[in-house]
Amino acid sequence: MPRPTAATPPRPEPAAPSDPARPPIQLPTQAHGPADTDTLETAAAAARRCTVCAPVLPLGPRPILQVGTGARLLITSQAPGTKAHLSGIPFEDASGERLRDWLELDRATFYDTSKVAILPTGLCYPGRLPRGGDCPPRPECAPIWHPRILPLLREVRCRLLVGAYAQRLVLGPGPGLAERVRDFRRYLPTHFPLPHPSWRTLRWAAANPWFEAEVLPALREVVRGVLR
Repeated sequence: MPRPTAATPPRPEPAAPSDPARPPIQLPTQAHGPADTDTLETAAAAARRCTVCAPVLPLGPRPILQVGTGARLLITSQAPGTKAHLSGIPFEDASGERLRDWLELDRATFYDTSKVAILPTGLCYPGRLPRGGDCPPRPECAPIWHPRILPLLREVRCRLLVGAYAQRLVLGPGPGLAERVRDFRRYLPTHFPLPHPSWRTLRWAAANPWFEAEVLPALREVVRGVLR
């Protein structure tokens, strides 16, 4: 898996995977990685208390994430929308319904922390752009919390990179979103790039019929294999 550009200290070896045929991916660490005493629960609790970006968040801080020590599928998306901010539940909106349809997962499975983890690029709702649409995820967020939380998700087999922000964060600069999504096999088995499941994607998918014909069947097969 591509490592972040910042220098990274060594970390202890992860626990042995429960499925040797599909070993956990090597999630990145950075200088702000987990302390020796950190657990996933304490790291997630600290993230949910974060107020670093409070002065620039129009609705105030409400970090939203979903983690569990047994999660085998990790979703890294953009940032929560307004409905997720109000509910405190990730993907609690139409885009979440569309994503669950792509994955062929019901709500119970999608929100089962023993199966699925959700760690957005930005944990808080970032506000709206003047011409519409959400602002980009806050740039302060991922460098603070991803290195602390990701190494503690030791059972993750595949990481879905939902949207261009997540793909640039994890894979670095490179091809555009459509090229990465169409070339998804290049990133397997550790990553699967996807478009963001917003209403705008409906027009994009109509213009790119290969997404439903080729990508979605492969995505569902990967998800079934990971959660099996």
